[in-house]
Amino acid sequence: MVEAGVGPDNYTFPFALKACARIADLQQGRQLHGHVVKLGFQRDEHVQNSLISFYGKCGEAALARRAFDSMDPEEKTTASWSALLAAYTRAGLWSACLDSFGAMLREGWRPDESSMVSALSSCAHLGAHDAGRSLHAALLRNAASLNAVMRTALVDMYAKCGCIEKARAVFNDAEGERNAWTYSAMVSGLALHGHAREALRVFDAMVREGHAPDAAVYVGVLNACGRAGLLDHGLRCFDRMRLEHKVPPNAQHYGCMVDLMGRAGRLDEARALIGSMPGGPTDAAWRSLLNACRIHGDLELAEHTLNELRRINAANAGDYVIVADMHARVRNFNAAAALRTEAVDRGLAQAPGFSAVEVRGELHRFVSRDMTHPRAHDIYEMLHQMEWQLRFEGYVPDTSEVAQDVDDEEKRRAVAAHSQKLAMAFGLLSTPEGAPVRIVTNLRMSAECHAYSALISEIFGREIVVRDRNRFHRFSRGACSCGNNW
Repeated sequence: MVEAGVGPDNYTFPFALKACARIADLQQGRQLHGHVVKLGFQRDEHVQNSLISFYGKCGEAALARRAFDSMDPEEKTTASWSALLAAYTRAGLWSACLDSFGAMLREGWRPDESSMVSALSSCAHLGAHDAGRSLHAALLRNAASLNAVMRTALVDMYAKCGCIEKARAVFNDAEGERNAWTYSAMVSGLALHGHAREALRVFDAMVREGHAPDAAVYVGVLNACGRAGLLDHGLRCFDRMRLEHKVPPNAQHYGCMVDLMGRAGRLDEARALIGSMPGGPTDAAWRSLLNACRIHGDLELAEHTLNELRRINAANAGDYVIVADMHARVRNFNAAAALRTEAVDRGLAQAPGFSAVEVRGELHRFVSRDMTHPRAHDIYEMLHQMEWQLRFEGYVPDTSEVAQDVDDEEKRRAVAAHSQKLAMAFGLLSTPEGAPVRIVTNLRMSAECHAYSALISEIFGREIVVRDRNRFHRFSRGACSCGNNW
């Protein structure tokens, strides 16, 4: 077109930018952006919205924001805000998405379906239950009915915020309007909460209603079996996926099966399955086996698994930490220290551990031994009271997972101010009596924190809901919904 001497207009660029977005061609799209500026279309709302969307789909949230900010206020539309929110969700910048959604509302814009889905997705990933519930209320006030896309987003949000009952209620209300994604969200949510048999019943209902299962829903089904230890069910579902529904297993499915077999103690079979993967072993499959080694204390196989991850150049800091902790548990502190040193020498940085609790719609984030919160003094006073209550009940901290050669008192101090405990103390301080305390952490729940949380739920008469890196733990009256299977 350009070679023929035909000048592009404000209809041309959106289509060209959409093409670049489809193939994630950032370089070509930036050249088009240059043409936009050169030809004076940077004031056109359709072109600017296309630029925001293009940068977002290429994972360049900062450039999407820059394109958005370059627009005059009168040029921005609901579509502009929606494209920005989608850019943030695609990049995993959940807090930035919610902040921008709030700014959109403050400036008087009425959100469309796309922006609401982005905001609900952000609430789901952050565990921001109060914010998600407010969005749900706004939807009910302003929409005559909710379509399948909105219902799916709500099911996913409630499940990931620890409210599986509300997710189930939204799902049940959607009877006749469910699609395959709605079923997939419900199955995955139930799996996350350890309700494996119910997840399988929902999956069967999906098939009966004529929805063809895809790869995504089978990941949820196999995860459900793995988290509940339903080995035979998992094996049957794996066969059903391949033979009945003709869904070719991908790396995620093999990872689920390795996890399922590993948790059941069939480590040799899990290792053999990794070797049979059509595309070759993946880091996720080896990592599932490594976690099984941690559960069953098989240090020799864990060392082999770490070597395999090294061999494919996929070992991360967390892999080294797992094997180092296993060495520390058998008091082989020199080997533990050597592994941690190797990880540092390789430049492998582990993401800082944190826990967050939502209070009155605001997320409060803590790290281990955190003293930066404005109410730090009150939090540590509460922590001290909790410790005394627990000691009165005969509680003794489990320090076996502290991978340091230090005395017992130092180990007790290390576990006492864990980020999850700080978040729990603040939650107990700041929420009404009897209200559940909801915590999100990027760490795997330790055995010590698990026992601690169960006792706190009993002593304080509170429900403690914790979403860790793998699943949900709902503590009530001294017991956990996971059945000690995590």
